Amino acid sequence: MTSLKDRLHADVVTHMKERNKTALTTVRNVLGEIETREKSGKTPVELDDAQVTALLQKEAAKRRDTAKIYTDAGEAGRAAAEIAEAEVIEGYLPSPLTAAEVEAIVDETIAGLRSEGVEPGLRQLGAVMKPVTAKIAGRFDGKAVSEIVRSRLA
Repeated sequence: MTSLKDRLHADVVTHMKERNKTALTTVRNVLGEIETREKSGKTPVELDDAQVTALLQKEAAKRRDTAKIYTDAGEAGRAAAEIAEAEVIEGYLPSPLTAAEVEAIVDETIAGLRSEGVEPGLRQLGAVMKPVTAKIAGRFDGKAVSEIVRSRLA
């Protein structure tokens, strides 16, 4: 199985052959951001797929925010370009979970704690959030997950 970063590198060639300028520029910019992150700091690091996914989510969100600013300023063309870039980036992200799927994961985790003899309350928020966050891994908004967990523990 290839890594997400390898897929991005391979897609640069694909986008060149297809003459898809928007996708090519977007993927190159994202790869540049990945390389910057890897080389920043005292020692170079190699980002794993989870870290690359988190970076892609931030980049897509950044472009969506910029598109909203352009729309509010009456720059529809620039907003459309930002949205197109966000859609290219979102194509590399894992499919998002529905609220019902997240609630099922939260309920399963709470049931697991109960089977170990722990009666979960708000004090065990961290004990529930850690495994839930690991299972969700960027496929649902963290703040919304926290609210779901709090409502189940209250």
